[in-house]
Amino acid sequence: MTIAVTGSMAYDYIMSFPGRFVEHILPDQIEILSVSFLVDSMRRERGGCGGNIAYNLALLGQRPLLMATVGQDAPEYVAWLREQGVDTSGVLQLPDEFTASFFVSTDRDNNQIASFYTGAMAKAGRISFREHNPETIEIAIISPNDPGAMVKYARECQELGIPYIYDPSQQIPRLSPSELVEGIKGARVLIVNDYEFGMIKNQTGLGDDEIQRLTEVVVVTRGENGSTIRTAEGTWEIPSVAPRRVADPTGVGDAYRAGFITGMCRGLPWDTVGRMGSLAATYVLEEHGTQRHRYSLDSFVRRYRETFGDTLELETLTTDE
Repeated sequence: MTIAVTGSMAYDYIMSFPGRFVEHILPDQIEILSVSFLVDSMRRERGGCGGNIAYNLALLGQRPLLMATVGQDAPEYVAWLREQGVDTSGVLQLPDEFTASFFVSTDRDNNQIASFYTGAMAKAGRISFREHNPETIEIAIISPNDPGAMVKYARECQELGIPYIYDPSQQIPRLSPSELVEGIKGARVLIVNDYEFGMIKNQTGLGDDEIQRLTEVVVVTRGENGSTIRTAEGTWEIPSVAPRRVADPTGVGDAYRAGFITGMCRGLPWDTVGRMGSLAATYVLEEHGTQRHRYSLDSFVRRYRETFGDTLELETLTTDE
């Protein structure tokens, strides 16, 4: 059976400004702001929620089907993901577009100025679950993407009977209250961070229990404070995993989702599922870039046991069912 991943594929252009932005901005002239910053380093990283989740699933022994749109500048990115074990047959390349791109400059105080170019992502609605053997899809995840495409994918999953994880995250402000409720109501799992969960409640007017009644599982992540998994049967508080070093938090949420999906599809207990998510997230935190970390399944299981103790169910990760 297939794990289908929908979401953005993007390039992240990460630049470092050696000074402080505040020293170059005149507060009393903010209405005519015109500034330029000379950065001393830049790197381009493969990113986007869909690409990140798919990459992390491949590390965990899955072969996910990635459904995303890219532009004329992405053949290398697509080929690289394919080499890592991702099924890229669902990636649509648009020759007249550029791949979505995130441009961010960070100053010495870790303040950031960023822009996001939607590019090919804006055409994600051209992709359909109906074209990718929906009867073979065990679970799908609808992660941040073009808002219209996210609405379409949720409706298709509901119509086709595909269980899905709903991850509106960064696109919550661009989805209407009715669209958010529709997406949550049809999902098996809602997963967001604590701030985003508050945004959903504010935007829809729903409380915690009302949201819980719309879906089977609600997962709220809290960074270094861990995460909470809540179902009708109970609540599990999941700790974070202490990193060996802290490099860059970008992409940790996407890795958490991959660990969570892998454990859930294996039918593991919810506390184990959440801890797999926490561990997968920490590998990203320890590296610069969202897809530069690597590990084997054996090393993942070994580190899990060193952190949380022995869990016999983890044997299923390193043995064929």
